[in-house]
Amino acid sequence: MTVFFPLDTARLRLQVDEKRKAKSTPAILAEIVKEEGLLAPYRGWFPVICSLCCSNFVYFYCFHSLKASWLKGHQSAPSTDLIIGIAAGVINVLVTTPLWVVNTRLKLQGSKFRNADIHTTNYSGILDAFAQIIRDEGVGALWNGTFPSLLLVLNPAIQFMIYEGLKRQLRRGVPRELSSVEVFVIGAISKAVATTVTYPLQTIQSILRFGQFNESTERSKLLSSLRTIKCLLVNRVRKYGMLGLFKGLEAKLLQTVLTAALMFILYEKIASCTFRVMGLTNNHYKKR
Repeated sequence: MTVFFPLDTARLRLQVDEKRKAKSTPAILAEIVKEEGLLAPYRGWFPVICSLCCSNFVYFYCFHSLKASWLKGHQSAPSTDLIIGIAAGVINVLVTTPLWVVNTRLKLQGSKFRNADIHTTNYSGILDAFAQIIRDEGVGALWNGTFPSLLLVLNPAIQFMIYEGLKRQLRRGVPRELSSVEVFVIGAISKAVATTVTYPLQTIQSILRFGQFNESTERSKLLSSLRTIKCLLVNRVRKYGMLGLFKGLEAKLLQTVLTAALMFILYEKIASCTFRVMGLTNNHYKKR
């Protein structure tokens, strides 16, 4: 994540700052460095790493706990992986959304926006950001973007379904441990597909977490969330066309695909070592 962090910075700027022209990722990063300094692409690194660690722990723990409880030693299937992935994603969203709201604000703090309507914030750190958001916007603001985030549980669910399906195809009924190259490739493919399909919702999620948008006056929270998402999507399409929904996708794909591919390599190696340490048979690991 640290290596590819500047790519995420470029993606977030393009999503939130509507008036920033969509250029190649290197050009965007060059602009940021020129205007804000060499360390600007790494602004907000620590809160993002904290959020990512918590989020990955919650997701993977829930995924494997639910999978173990559901299968009880039986062979898995793509539909099972999808359902379990969605359930784990919902739990993850509800638990970690406040962390992502705070780190989005911290990452964008001090940025030079092209959009003059965006007002600046002044948080001294993670705890201060929590305190100010609760004081100025209420506790509910910590869960801004929860509804699109719940819809986005399809992202890791689709990712895991494709990943597990490709893994089974590569094994073709022969229990064996995949090579690092095979894991890297199927990890990259699964994340690329999931990211592209769900990217418009990720754009809306970033805007909502940033907190600078016109809220709906609907009394119902569900209707309000749906109306807000609809308005943001429609306005983006009207102003910039369908491609406006995919602004920053290049940087997002580079960052998430490379990160996910490396993550799956570590995931498989750690899982393999864990099963061996626990004294489980090699066949038990390969049945996953």
